Amino acid sequence: MADLGAFLAVARAGGFREAARATNSSSSALSDAVRRLETELGVRLFNRTTRSVVPTEAGRGLMERISPAFSEIGGALEHVRSLRGRPAGTLKLNVPVSAARLVLPKIVPQFLAAYPDIQLEIVTDENFVDIIAAGCDAGIRYDERLELDMIAVPIGPRIQRFASAASPSYLAARGRPEHPRDLLSHACIRSRFAGRSLGSWEFERDGEVVRVDPPSSLIVQAGGGSDLGVMAAIDGAGIISLFEDWLKPHFQSGALVPVLERWWLSFSGPFLYYPGRRLVPAPLRAFIDFMKVLPSPD
Repeated sequence: MADLGAFLAVARAGGFREAARATNSSSSALSDAVRRLETELGVRLFNRTTRSVVPTEAGRGLMERISPAFSEIGGALEHVRSLRGRPAGTLKLNVPVSAARLVLPKIVPQFLAAYPDIQLEIVTDENFVDIIAAGCDAGIRYDERLELDMIAVPIGPRIQRFASAASPSYLAARGRPEHPRDLLSHACIRSRFAGRSLGSWEFERDGEVVRVDPPSSLIVQAGGGSDLGVMAAIDGAGIISLFEDWLKPHFQSGALVPVLERWWLSFSGPFLYYPGRRLVPAPLRAFIDFMKVLPSPD
């Protein structure tokens, strides 16, 4: 079991040195453990170079099979620890950049103050991932990206909007669009999720839904590249569509001006999700209970 745990730590960390830091161990001890495991199993689990340590096909298969079991063990141990008093341990969340920027800042400082024995780790990822295989306790996503076997708990504002905006200089030079289809004759700053096609912009007013595919002056990666898109919009590069709360400070400063405001699309807010088939670790249970007593963000 100890050698399997060492293997899993190296696979998750992507290297022996990184895993040693994460587990307060040594690279040599982890290397010895993996070598023993490979000898016992008779297969190579990692391809090693001077620059990288990558699981082989056998290593990936082993990681996928044992990760849920180790997560169950970890959850059981955290549950037992919680019986001694205050919840303690590590809580690891997988969240999109938008949640890290717009939702968690209103929750995390108060949570850490209430539970000083819990260490919170936030991993930002725009893709939907298997949170168990990724070594996370829970994630934050929107309802259309949740799997059916997950328990989902509302977190953050329950209604959000996509806002469209441009700089005063851009609107003075190019004019203000009055209808979403007017965007077809404007320069637009768009975003794309990694590995996915460029999605259309969607607008809604009085039950009428309009989707447009406007020309792009700039395309950024969703989440991580959004701030670059905002800065480009402020400098007059084009019209941007993004979370209203992301753009609101720039509306207040006057750096950006809302456009097509009556057409802004509303959608339901995000959810904290976690597997329903496992024992809930004490730090995650504390986080869920903490969210229930927070004032409504709306």
